[in-house]
Amino acid sequence: MRILFFGDIVGKPGRQALKELLPALRREHAADVVIANGENASGGIGLTAETLRELLGMGIDILTTGNHVWKHRDLYGALDKEQRLLRPANYPAGAPGRGLGVYDLPGGNRLAVLNLCGTTYMDPLDCPFRTAETLLARLEAEEGPPVVRLVDFHAEATSEKKALGWFLDGRVSAVIGTHTHVQTADAMLLPGGTAYLTDAGMCGVEASVLGMDHKVIVDRFLTRLPQRFRPATGRGSLNGVLLDVDEATGMARSIRALRVACPAAEAF
Repeated sequence: MRILFFGDIVGKPGRQALKELLPALRREHAADVVIANGENASGGIGLTAETLRELLGMGIDILTTGNHVWKHRDLYGALDKEQRLLRPANYPAGAPGRGLGVYDLPGGNRLAVLNLCGTTYMDPLDCPFRTAETLLARLEAEEGPPVVRLVDFHAEATSEKKALGWFLDGRVSAVIGTHTHVQTADAMLLPGGTAYLTDAGMCGVEASVLGMDHKVIVDRFLTRLPQRFRPATGRGSLNGVLLDVDEATGMARSIRALRVACPAAEAF
């Protein structure tokens, strides 16, 4: 199974870049499924129901999210109803939506996607390690559980991400980090067969500060005063990974970091 996974979509430029580039990328890489983290797709923070429909309509099959998923309350109903939309599984019971999805793909393959949020330098949620244990045990208890399993770990600390990768090695197909918006250079296959990347990066304007207007962010650091963030404008780039997973064993054959339409230098 070939999986295209894209990091955090930031605002309209990230959405536009995906709309323009995704069809050709899907054909080029013969992707069976496309997954993206959409938690910053609406105005740079959060996701609205309207933007959700837009993203699903452009060929993204599954959307994961993170700590900003609660920004727009009109999404709460969609979190409960839309099976293709996930939120981190380690939020308290009663939160809208679900953090684990199982999907039947064309050709008879099945895929499980688990969305988790880190707790280091982030909200004090349930332990993502224990939550993963519980949900994987629930999968195993099902008749004919899917062997291909991808984890989006939306976390701040590289150490926490690395630790979860080793914790789940051999039990999931891939652990891919999101949230920090900067793609890391550590794509690898762990000894047990799990593909790992600390952060997939973002889909947005790279001539920015994490997708936001750099002038606003610089001013915030200089003055230490609150600022209203606004997404950067300009050409959008795509960051993500291409995974090749053995459908019989669920273990990864390869992981390749992708950077598409990303300028090495940009004139300001």
